[in-house]
Amino acid sequence: MTEPANPIQTPKGTAADLIAAGLLLFGRQGFAATSTRALAAQAGTNIASIAYHFGSKEGLRRACGEEVARRIGAALSGVTALPATTPEAARAQLELILRRMAVFVTTSRAAEPLLPFMLREVAEAGPVLDAVYSALFEPLHRRLCALWAAATGQEAESARTRIVVFSLIGQVLYFRIGRPIVMRRMGWTGFGADEAEMLAEILVANLHALLDRERLS
Repeated sequence: MTEPANPIQTPKGTAADLIAAGLLLFGRQGFAATSTRALAAQAGTNIASIAYHFGSKEGLRRACGEEVARRIGAALSGVTALPATTPEAARAQLELILRRMAVFVTTSRAAEPLLPFMLREVAEAGPVLDAVYSALFEPLHRRLCALWAAATGQEAESARTRIVVFSLIGQVLYFRIGRPIVMRRMGWTGFGADEAEMLAEILVANLHALLDRERLS
């Protein structure tokens, strides 16, 4: 995955407020059940501003998808395009990406509305899913598969490699999806830097154990 030549610009002002409202309400209620009146009220603006900035509610939905890609891309900026000329370099980059993902997913306020929004899009098989998949998820997954191949000698696009990479991502996502359960079981009142560091260390240990097991002689 290379850094985009024309990165998505950070939304500002009323447009940013509407995108924040869209991420929250589309994720909570679904696209069809969310009215333009509710979106405008959540954003503290008028209904006409949706058409002014995005053309329609559907346009706002697409902008929310772009914001998902922008925030995740920003969180991984500078680490997904580093060279991996040796197995050791590939291993180090996988570790760095995993650590960055763990911290972003568990502690960043910018990450909070992204997963509910995308889970809704997955459930509804909406057009945003295709757009975000093409712009972010597929190239990121391919990059991780290439790094896995460089670190282990396995085929980058084999079924096994692709599933292993999904399992690494899934470990991270669970701690956002299951966050209330994790905090209750752990007796935590929040998920801060110390908790994120503990999680990252465990995920990295899992990563190295998998790499050692899968590396070809």
